Amino acid sequence: MIEKLLFIRGKGTYPYENLALEEYLTFHVGDEECILYLWQNRHTVVIGRNQNCWKECKVKELEDDGGYLVRRLSGGGAVYHDLGNLNFTFAVKKDNYNVDMQLQVIIEAVKKLGINAEKTGRNDITVDGRKFSGNAFYKSGDFYYHHGTLLIDVNTEDMSKYLNVSKEKLQSKSVSSVKSRVINLRKLCPSLTTDVMCEKLIESFGEVYGLKPEKLNESQIEKKEFEILKEKFESWEWKYGRKIEFQHEMCSRFNWGDIQLQFQVQGGKIKSLNVFSDAMDEELILRIPKVLIGCTYEENQLKNILAKNFAKGWEQVVARDIGMLIHDNM
Repeated sequence: MIEKLLFIRGKGTYPYENLALEEYLTFHVGDEECILYLWQNRHTVVIGRNQNCWKECKVKELEDDGGYLVRRLSGGGAVYHDLGNLNFTFAVKKDNYNVDMQLQVIIEAVKKLGINAEKTGRNDITVDGRKFSGNAFYKSGDFYYHHGTLLIDVNTEDMSKYLNVSKEKLQSKSVSSVKSRVINLRKLCPSLTTDVMCEKLIESFGEVYGLKPEKLNESQIEKKEFEILKEKFESWEWKYGRKIEFQHEMCSRFNWGDIQLQFQVQGGKIKSLNVFSDAMDEELILRIPKVLIGCTYEENQLKNILAKNFAKGWEQVVARDIGMLIHDNM
């Protein structure tokens, strides 16, 4: 039975620190405690634990625009975060984990703004069929968390720009775009700010659980452990190198012929590569997989390897063109 409620609001918007603090809180919550963590990420795509980042997100475009790719602990789908989005996390032990109560905190907070919301589907909270909150869940032994998003004034153009949502997924929901599925709460409550939303969430947190929430003392957070977690979320291995196997096919036609590349990638490395082409120089085509297999599946590295290994005469043209093809498809 929960006997103590704690809340903490993240100070910064650097996503790897925020995810590190979330994990830290999850594995340090007391037996009869529930922690509500409120936080914001700047210009970020967050993908699920086992998702293929290249399939879910336009990684190169996001990072070129100064954005961040983050892989969270929980499963579920990819989401876009900017400063118009408020994130919440409930960290609690297994015996006190109650998704219905946790969702009720969100619904009651929104009702305080004059907005009648409801839980729909597997993990969404909606108003009139339009989503403003998605949720995901994580457990490890006795440690659980439930987290989600609240769209206050998110840039929906960027949401559509960076997320690759399959046509099948959209069609199954009878909509034609990412933007048409969601709604910002500020459209329903024009005066709403992030600070006000945080206040309402903390109020409803206490009301739903029947206890007075206390502010968590940040001095209790062990800095060394926090830094280790931050470094994990920042690392290439965590973001891109998880042992997820996938295929990526790309093709185009150039002056020298057609080319089709079929990459088999595992753990962020090229495991195998089929190359099909009607180019006259068959020996050059056969060399492509030999130099790329085993390499990190990352645009600049692939282009550099091609440029290094195909540096003579017209080979440079082929290397440049294949580099353009990779750029357009990663």
